[in-house]
Amino acid sequence: MGACPGPDPNQPWICPVGLDGHTQMRHLATMNELESPVRVAAFYRFADLQDFREMRDALRDVAESQGVRGTILMASEGVNGTIAGSADGVEAVLDHLRSDPRLADLTARDSETDSMPFRRLRVRLKKEIVTLGQPGVNPNEIVGTYVDPKDWNAVIDDPDTIVIDARNAYEVAIGTFEGAIDPDTESFRELPDWINEHEEVRQAPRVAMFCTGGIRCEKSTSWLKAQGVREVLHLQGGILNYLEKIPEAESKWQGDCFVFDDRVSVRHGLVPGDYSMCRACGGPIAPEDVKSLHFERGVSCPACIDTYTDDDRARFRMRQGQLDQAETSAITDDAK
Repeated sequence: MGACPGPDPNQPWICPVGLDGHTQMRHLATMNELESPVRVAAFYRFADLQDFREMRDALRDVAESQGVRGTILMASEGVNGTIAGSADGVEAVLDHLRSDPRLADLTARDSETDSMPFRRLRVRLKKEIVTLGQPGVNPNEIVGTYVDPKDWNAVIDDPDTIVIDARNAYEVAIGTFEGAIDPDTESFRELPDWINEHEEVRQAPRVAMFCTGGIRCEKSTSWLKAQGVREVLHLQGGILNYLEKIPEAESKWQGDCFVFDDRVSVRHGLVPGDYSMCRACGGPIAPEDVKSLHFERGVSCPACIDTYTDDDRARFRMRQGQLDQAETSAITDDAK
């Protein structure tokens, strides 16, 4: 079976290929239990957490007791996650994290959605909370200069500034900032190699970077500064912060912003976008993709039609049938 070509496994995301049909049925049966709106919180914090393994069980217990779902990554360098649930449930998880003095300053980027965007809870132990693969990078010691969203347009308009989208190609494909450079990477750890191959970036008087929520730029700008780049900037709070705070009429954002949950994308005001998710590869599906001969719900999309074998697609087709059955049963139960 081919690897999931969409979501980066180093991001807080649950690849749908990782859940069999029976498991997804069990989750679908309970997804409608949560009252709308659902609070979604994205957060990260770099901190020295040498005891992160010992921290996992208590964190998971709090999240499970509150009915919170999502993915939380923990490593010796900090914590990174996106979770969803009731407002009080999500706050309980964040309060638990902040009760550790090392995470007391943890902040979250909030949004709302009508239904639970995650199918389960994962608290995963990692080598890095976002994988750049460059030893010694420490955003707590050196990092680029933060740019407030209200000042970001001026950075983009500066002809002496190289603006780089630090996200992966499948994310950039559905939206980016006007004039930004797309490194066309499949994973975040490819970014340093791309920069090393482009001397104009290393020699530029100023480099500005942006990503979804800011965490990748913490790592990449830290690495760039260590490489001797003179001035390195990054968008504070990432694209999500910009879309939340900058009116659409004043915005230089074009398209949707890919997010690592079942909403798939958001637009200005963090309103869910028009994209859906391919349950085969996990990548975004535009409305026009659904009309393609290569699209089959839960089985394939134009981006992954050549990725999987016939046996894979037969398994996906069976799983989709189980999901359709579960959804029909849930609708029937609600109507009783």
